[in-house]
Amino acid sequence: MYDEAREIYELEYPAPDVGGNTDDALTLVVALNGYADAGMAIEGAADHLVSALDHCPVATFDSDELIDYRSRRPAVTIANSQPVEIEDTEIDIKALRDSQGKPFLLLSGPEPDLRWNAFTEAVADLADKLDIQQTICLYAAPMTVPHTRPMTISGHGNAPKLIDRLVSWDQKLMVPGSAALYLERALHKRGRDVAGYTAHVPHYLASSPYPLATYNLLRSVASVSGLDLPLGSLEHDIQRVNHQLEEQVDQADEVQSLVAGLEEQFDEGLERYREKNPQAILPGEQNMPTGEEIGASFEEFLDSLDSDARDDAQDDDTE
Repeated sequence: MYDEAREIYELEYPAPDVGGNTDDALTLVVALNGYADAGMAIEGAADHLVSALDHCPVATFDSDELIDYRSRRPAVTIANSQPVEIEDTEIDIKALRDSQGKPFLLLSGPEPDLRWNAFTEAVADLADKLDIQQTICLYAAPMTVPHTRPMTISGHGNAPKLIDRLVSWDQKLMVPGSAALYLERALHKRGRDVAGYTAHVPHYLASSPYPLATYNLLRSVASVSGLDLPLGSLEHDIQRVNHQLEEQVDQADEVQSLVAGLEEQFDEGLERYREKNPQAILPGEQNMPTGEEIGASFEEFLDSLDSDARDDAQDDDTE
């Protein structure tokens, strides 16, 4: 039978060990840049993970089948009258290991222009083949929010464990489609846990790199997946960009007025959200431990006391 999905990707051979047989849930992070990438947060997230962690290819998709080069023309570098470099348009799945050696997968590259149905079914097939237990798709949207307030990461998905610590939408929304959203639907239909995380990027910063959005997205992923992701270099980038923003705001009265208006709007909206969702974790509170986490930590503390007491008793008996 004609297998359309198999035509658009090639599996690495021999297949790398992706840790599918371990007790930990295998996580796939989807970071397709192009659409919904305000502040270049999604591209930045993929680049940061690949540059900071050990990785190897798992599957590579055929760009000629998926990319419309006329609408997304790759940049070509010409040096000494010769074209020497062409912007990479490769879409692939890589196996990475976090700072503690825990494996996870990353689907990254430009969002496909063509064959969304075939692409998403192919990725969903790979999720079945590799036994991926949970998938997190990353987005970044320009929003009317100020850079002076904690960044909002909103979440949607079919698994409460993946989104219960994020701001959620309590209304019906209609948004432009994307390949990642198609993938979310395909995985949901197959009964696999999937979620989407969206960084709310100040609209006046959407066209330039905004490392705070990248940082908060990856921190949210780490929080729910148990991955230990190195984010230190992003913290330095955040400080640099914040310093530049402070200088620009201080030098322009109209920008100060804009930010002040957005702050007032943000605070009012946050208060309304708190009234409707009194148990919700608000922006800036995502890292606060839950009751279950506090209870688990307390049990570990008690176990350590019991262990110390047993050790002391054994020492006394030996003496």
